[in-house]
Amino acid sequence: MNGRIICVAQQKGGAGKTTLVTNLAITYLSEGKSVALLDTDPQGSLGKWMDIREETLGENTNLQFATATSYGISRAIRGVGSEVDVILIDTPPKADSDVRWVLRDSDLVLVPVSASQADVWATHDILDLADRTGKPTHIVMNRTRVGTRVGEHVAKSVAELEAMQLKSSLANRVIYAEALGRGLGAIEVKKTGAASDEIRSLAREVSEILEL
Repeated sequence: MNGRIICVAQQKGGAGKTTLVTNLAITYLSEGKSVALLDTDPQGSLGKWMDIREETLGENTNLQFATATSYGISRAIRGVGSEVDVILIDTPPKADSDVRWVLRDSDLVLVPVSASQADVWATHDILDLADRTGKPTHIVMNRTRVGTRVGEHVAKSVAELEAMQLKSSLANRVIYAEALGRGLGAIEVKKTGAASDEIRSLAREVSEILEL
């Protein structure tokens, strides 16, 4: 069986795409699944994370990494698709015809939205592209701020979008930035606690959607 393909996309930079990709990857690794990471973002944050990880922990045969262009994504997927359980694709912060190639090859599109109205505004174009490709798409709330006025306004705006939203979300926690900078997932920095519970819940919800 070919690996299930998850595309993480958002037009606005800094929404948390790489944070979402890396934490899902490490959570699936901890469950015994094999994972491939494909980076189509020229900024290369995912590759930098992988370099730091391998310098610290060494190579892991169950965690593959490759860069790819949006147009070359099909070839990159074919290169790893039969060897892994999950393929996670990090995309550049834009919504145009390039990203459509990645969406087309995906089984699920995740759109992270941080606690700002700018993120909500930027979401419309990605949702429109995903809708035109006919791919299942879910919004993932990131850096949530429960109990704040900003958080309430953003939550209301997201609820008004014509898109599914995962029940699980990631709060605004320092541990996610700390883990990213160290080439780790949050569950590796601290195996138990709020962040670990959040990411495991999110990974479980995604697995249920994809029947992983």
